[in-house]
This record gives sequence, C-alpha cells and structure tokens, in this order.
Amino acid sequence: MNHNILLAACLSCSVVLAATAQNKPAPAIPRNSAIEQRVESLLKKMSLDEKIGQMTELTIDVITRKDHPASDFQLDEAMLDTVIGKYKVGSILNVPDGIAQTPEKWQQIITRIQQKSMEAIGIPCIYGVDQIHGASYTQGATFFPQGINMAATFNRALVREGARISAYETKAGSIPWTYAPVLDLGRDARWPRMWENYGEDAYLNAQMGRQAVLGFQGDDPNHIGAHQVAACLKHYMGYGVPVSGKDRTPSSISPQEMREKHFAPFLAGIRAGALSVMVNSAMNNGMPFHANYELLTEWLKNDLQWDGLIVTDWADIDNLYKRDRVAADKKEAIKLAINAGIDMSMDPYSWDFCIYLKQLVEEGAVKMSRIDDAVRRVLRMKLRLGLFETPYYNVKEFPEFGSTAHAAAARQAATESMVLLKNQGGILPLPVGKKLLLTGPNAHSMRTLNGGWSYSWQGDKADACAAQYHTILEAFTARFGAEQILYEPGVTYQADGTWWEENTPEIEKAVTAAAGADYLVVCIGENSYCETPGNLTDLHLSAAQRDLVKALAATGKPLILVLNEGRPRILSDIEPLAAAVVHIMLPGNYGGEALAALLAGDANFSGKLPFTYPKEINSLVTYDYKPSESRDRMEGAYNYDAVVSQQWAFGYGLSYTTFAYSNLRVDKPSFGADDRLTFSVEVRNTGGFTGKESVLLFSSDLVASLTPDNRRLRAFEKIELAPGEQRTVTLTLSASDLAFVGHDGRWILEAGDFRMQAGSETLTIRCVETKRYNGAVKE
Repeated sequence: MNHNILLAACLSCSVVLAATAQNKPAPAIPRNSAIEQRVESLLKKMSLDEKIGQMTELTIDVITRKDHPASDFQLDEAMLDTVIGKYKVGSILNVPDGIAQTPEKWQQIITRIQQKSMEAIGIPCIYGVDQIHGASYTQGATFFPQGINMAATFNRALVREGARISAYETKAGSIPWTYAPVLDLGRDARWPRMWENYGEDAYLNAQMGRQAVLGFQGDDPNHIGAHQVAACLKHYMGYGVPVSGKDRTPSSISPQEMREKHFAPFLAGIRAGALSVMVNSAMNNGMPFHANYELLTEWLKNDLQWDGLIVTDWADIDNLYKRDRVAADKKEAIKLAINAGIDMSMDPYSWDFCIYLKQLVEEGAVKMSRIDDAVRRVLRMKLRLGLFETPYYNVKEFPEFGSTAHAAAARQAATESMVLLKNQGGILPLPVGKKLLLTGPNAHSMRTLNGGWSYSWQGDKADACAAQYHTILEAFTARFGAEQILYEPGVTYQADGTWWEENTPEIEKAVTAAAGADYLVVCIGENSYCETPGNLTDLHLSAAQRDLVKALAATGKPLILVLNEGRPRILSDIEPLAAAVVHIMLPGNYGGEALAALLAGDANFSGKLPFTYPKEINSLVTYDYKPSESRDRMEGAYNYDAVVSQQWAFGYGLSYTTFAYSNLRVDKPSFGADDRLTFSVEVRNTGGFTGKESVLLFSSDLVASLTPDNRRLRAFEKIELAPGEQRTVTLTLSASDLAFVGHDGRWILEAGDFRMQAGSETLTIRCVETKRYNGAVKE
C-alpha cells in the first residue's frame, strides 16, 4: 500500500475519532469511582440467579398473608423466603391491601423485607410506590395538588418544595423510591391521565420535571440523603397522545415531534440527575416502547451517557405477547425487552421472569454483558441511595412528617394553582354577609378534590381516609359561617358505582334551596379515577350536571361555576350562564380551604391554564398548532373551515387585579447561533389588589423549512406586585432554544425572523446564521 495513502487514511480516522469523542456528551450523572468500585466488587461475587433476581420486581401482594384482614396486614414469611430467599428478587412495589398505610406500618413492613434481603442475598431490596402528589399512599401525610395543578402555578419553587416534602414524608415510611414525576405531555383532553402531568407544553413539563427531580433527590444524585428518595421519570415517552384518546392505546408520533417535544421533559429530568425511568405501556407506530432499542438504549442510555435504571410499567413485558403480539410467548417477550434495554421487570405477580431469563442467558439469546449492565444499574441506584448502610429508617427521625409547615406549603400550592376563567362584572370576590348555596356533586367530597393515586389506586377511599380535612362545603362553612351557607347537591355520584355513575338527580331540591340564597356556587366536574378505568366515550360534562346548571341559572341568581375535574370536560352550553368560572382541577386535601380563601378575597388568583380547554368535541387542539389549523377562508371562493375553537387558551387566567406590559426589548435583536438572548419587559400592577403574575415569553418562527408551530413557550417567571408597583422582568434563553428538529431528524436553527411575545407586547428578532447540530441533543 502507498505510505501516503496509509498516512492519509490514518489521519482521516483520527479526525473522525476525535470528532466522535468531542460529540460524545459527558455522563448525565457524574461517575463516582467509589460507587463504581463497589458495584464491580459486588457483581463479581454474584451468581446468575442473584443477578436476575436483582432485575425482578414483584408486587407486595405476592408476599402477603391471605388469612388476615386488611386492617391487620401481615407478610407471609414462607412466600418471603421463596421470593427473596430462592429467587433473590431485588425489588418490591405497591401498597399493602390497596390502601394507604401509616408511616409506622410502612416502616414495619419494609424493615422485615430488608432484613430478609440482607440475610439471604447481602443486597438490600428497593421498594417503590406511586406517591405522585405527596406521600399519597401514607396515612397522615401531606397531600399536594396533582401535577396538572402544580403546572398551573407556573411556580418552579413550589414544585421543588412539594417534591422535597413528598420525599421527606415518603422516606419516613422507609420507602426509598417513588414513581414520579409524571412527564407525559397531556395533549389530548380525552386521555384519562391528563391530570398527572404538567400540561400540554414540552418546556413547561421540562422545567417542572427538573424541579421535581431536584426536590425528590437533592443536588447530588450520587449521594441521596436520608430525607430524599430516588425519582422515576414516567412514562417514557409519548404516552399522553393516544390516537383513540384511551389509556394504553397506540400513538402515531413523528420522529421530529418525538425528539423535539416528548423527549424534552425526560432530557431535562435526566440532566437533573434522575436515577430511574419507567417506560410507556403503549406503542408508537406499531412499535411497543418496551421493545424499542432505539429509544431505550440509543436515545436514553447511549446518547446521554446515562447510567440509571429503566423499569417496565405494570406487566408490560407480558403485554408484548398477550396484547401487542410482537412475541409468541413470555420467554420471547422477555428476550425482546431485555435486549431493547429494560433493566428491571415489574412483572409483577410471577417469578417466572427469573426462570425464563436464566434460560435465555444459558441459550445465548441474551448476552451476559446485557445482564451485567442491567445489574450494575440496579446496584448503582441502591448504592446511591445508601441502602446498604441504611436499608430502613425509624419514623421518629422524621419529626416534620405531616407538620403544619408542610400543610402551609400544600395550601399555598393549591391556592396558586386555581385558575379564574371568568369574572363577569367583578362578581368575585364574594361580598360579606351574603347567603351562599353550595350545590353540585363535587361540593362535599374529599375524593373529588384529590383524584386518583390518593390513599388508593382509584382514589375511592379518600372520603374515609381524609375525613380530617375540609370539603368545599366544610371550608366555606368555616370561612363564611354556618348561617350563611345552604347545601343541596342536586346531583350526586353513586358511592359504590363506577366513577362516572350518578344517582337519580334531585335538581328541583337545589332549585328550591336557591330561593334562599344570594349566590349559587355550583361545584361540578368529575369523580376520581385512575389509568384505564378512567377511559370515556363522551368528553361532555354529564347531562345531569349540565341540567342542574341550566335549572339554577333560570332562577336568575348569580351563578359561580367551580370546575373540579382531572381533564377538561366540554361545557360550552352552560358557560354563558355563569357569571364566574373557577377551575380548581385536583387541588388535594387543602383545596377546599384554598377555594374558600380565594372566593372570599383573602387570597388572589394567580393560576394559568397549562392546557387548552376545548370548546367542541371535534376541535381538540393544543396551543402550538400549525398555521393551517386556524384558517377560515382560502383565497377564492372555497370556504376552508379550520378555525381553532377553544373555550379558554393555554396560559389564560384572570386575577382580582390587572397587569399592564410595556417596553419588551432584547439585548441582541440580531443574533448568532451560539448567542444567549436576554429579554426584558416592564410589568405594572394597575389594579387595586396585590397579585402574582406569571410572565410568559412565546416565540413564533415566521418562516422555516418545516412548517413551524403557531407559537412556543420559551421562558416564564412568576412575580408578585403590590397595587401600582412596576418591575422589570428579565427572561433569558439560548439561541439554540429556537431550533427545531428537521425532516432529517437533526436539530437545526435556521436564519430568519422570530416574533417574540410577552403579554400584549411583541417584537421581532433575527437569526443571522443557520446551524445544524451533529448530536442527538443540542450541544
């Protein structure tokens, strides 16, 4: 071979390798040499059975004594010996007997599991629970509003503090792992899990998700403190946009939208140090997520250099053959999932996962290197959590559990999450000394305030478990005085029926009661539900509830609608009948008190909708729609009826005061691809109440090589202003934040104009150069 050619080839290879090394990102979580040495030391000593056991997660039902009532939960020692002693299972999940336990009972249960695990394996168990809005499977814990409410606050600090308190109270029961935050984009109002996440926008989910991870885990993911827990980002990814609108059904997301929007919150959570990820139960374009090597291994592990753990959702390896038919049997399903990148199987009832996976390894269908990689990730998380040193805790070490300080934080979150959607003639706040009729099926229910994942899976035990807190009726009675309150529900939910079933309406009783009232506070919406049982076929609010509103409106008394629902139910026929509309979503145990304070004027509204509230069933849309979705006439005679129809817009929310925006400006009207932009805008409180305002900065790409979104949220900041006070609000973003994923799947920032908007103020900025990004993420 010609030596010059050889030299040229070597130099070319060196350039390629150098470029590859430069593009390879730093580890998402910094490597800790002491932890890695311990991982390798443990791994060398483990048998194949012990390794596979660490990759297995079973529900606590498997090790529960069946001859004891739920009020006297007991572990089955024989089954414990089989599960941990024989099969070396490394993780247990779920709540005993389907009902929240006291922290003392949690401590007792987990202490025994850990003792058995350390005796039999020498490796602690990791226990996981879905405590997604506070320690919501722990009696006496502080419940925060659900995720959709926390998004409506637009308050990062509140999300972080809520997660910190949730971690503290979760750890009080010795639980080290919570399956939260939920980072699915709730972009379809029909979907029954809309209320679990932070709304429809990718940036808002990313920002809130990051704060939740930091609240749960603290600032050092290699050393999770005694008062912190491991976060689990879920459900990776694209879960919130099923084509049918029903839970666990297929989506049809383009590669561009998957990368640009659905991946964004998970990227932010991983960069914040999240230790684990749970996978979407469904499929996209025919490929189940649990068998998707590209998304699990390439995007998540390789591209981000992330060394955390990927766990399945409930029985989702089984679904690969039972439901999705991409495998002939369970053994083949396990092979597909583990080779795709799954590290732990939430089986959750059978240890046959252990048996089949061992056979697959022995047959060479799953490589030992893949097993070792998965087990490293499990061991690494347990070491980061300090479980080897402290596998369980004493509840007495958590004196702030259920404290008044924690309650105050939850109450503030509930207050800031509620959204005032209409206030005709300034009817709110309510005047002193007036008679109020509280009516509607949601007026006297803790269940409806909390929603699912509250004391029980479906939230149906909340009225009994949360009896010490105030329903809306009880809170109004306490705030306004019993002599000023009348109560007649008119419509009620069936106590023992499915969540949507209502009793025979007694609307005439509510109408009769209205004669004695000055104002009618009508509390309507949904009963609690969770996951697939929450699927529905009609997004309209129930006929009985709408009839109740219409009958009460006919009395001529001022009507205030309170919407207490996990997803936006269509109510366009009754909205015009109301003088005021308040959306409280699912505010938790302190929601009644927060609503009473707001309607009394003791507090001011500051929440904004984190989703688009639909007006018509065939007009479901998100705020970042394409321009063609909002055109009412094409050139010529053809009537092109594609006008966006919405009841209330994303980011909409009123206050008892008013705010004026002025002088929006930027430090670099013309900018390069690597610049950082600083925007400033003056915000003034022009009303008579002290108020908080979330300042939202939107961008619109005016011309692009792919049709751009109508607009995108790029930054936000929440401020508080006294009457007459003015403040300069500064919002910063990188030029790369304005990039999009092109048709080739690569990030690109194109030269051209962008219109920026904050409040009523707009300005145009110009990017002077085009930049293509080589990596899977913008680096």
